[in-house]
Amino acid sequence: MSRRVQLDGYGSVDQLHIAEVPIPTPGPGQVLVRVLAAGINPGESRIRRGELATRFPSTFPSGQGSDVAGLVAAAAPDADGAPPVGSEVMGWSDERSSQADHVALPAAHVIVKPPTLDFYRAGSMFVAGTTAYAAVRSLRLNGSDTLAVSGAAGGVGFLAVQLAARTGARVIGIAGQSSAAYLRSVGVDHVAYGDGLADRLRDAAPSGITAFLDTHGSGYVELALSLGVHTSRIDTIADFAAVDRFGVRSVGNAEGSSTTVLSAIAELVAWGAVRMPVAAVYPLQSVREAYAELDTGHTHGKIVLSTELPEPLRPDNR
Repeated sequence: MSRRVQLDGYGSVDQLHIAEVPIPTPGPGQVLVRVLAAGINPGESRIRRGELATRFPSTFPSGQGSDVAGLVAAAAPDADGAPPVGSEVMGWSDERSSQADHVALPAAHVIVKPPTLDFYRAGSMFVAGTTAYAAVRSLRLNGSDTLAVSGAAGGVGFLAVQLAARTGARVIGIAGQSSAAYLRSVGVDHVAYGDGLADRLRDAAPSGITAFLDTHGSGYVELALSLGVHTSRIDTIADFAAVDRFGVRSVGNAEGSSTTVLSAIAELVAWGAVRMPVAAVYPLQSVREAYAELDTGHTHGKIVLSTELPEPLRPDNR
């Protein structure tokens, strides 16, 4: 048997529990991965609460999770190009099934993990990494641009500001005051959110903001428009109503979902060209506590589930 995180209905973290299920059998073209680490993401919390029920409907009971890293345990005979059994791999599930001891994935959804990349980062990279990569690429940045990013200290935001800076653009990260040093540590200018934000952004960029990436929602698209940013250079991964209303971009994980993009991000993180901190690692059985911390919205770095840890782990006790 195998454990998996199971969601029984829309609601609070109390809807999550650990279920005992048969170990999956890899189907045609699939590999079976023994999971060592699986990241959690804000989008999964929104799905759990029912906020995205129209866009991403759920059938209950359901599993949870997309990001995954672990070891290849088996492969279907027709899984062409699959890494050998025992290989250290990372990848993703499109079936909300990665938060488990075992998961069957298409061989086309896994890559060999770079040796210098730890399982915790590898197992929490897919959603945030591919979303940040695709969103930044969609804005066609260059050295003459000034980009503002909302939610800049979050999982997607922190990767996005670093990827954007690599284009030569000036990057302004919008986040709480406690995140100022965190953003400046990667060469990003900080502007605090809250009342008066528009004026602070104008002061920070007297020549104007030319592009805007919204990872948070809650009115940032309207803010970007009020600052004179053209709709073609506004991308939101959080405010789908604003996409319909204003015709701005919504480029993210769906457009970045490929092993090519995942490999590119993994190499950047593995070699230290881009930082991807881990805030906390929780045992799989502590999934409720892990999501409760994520839902505070004030973590610096990814929160990860581990199938092997007996108790939570943080950077200061690692």
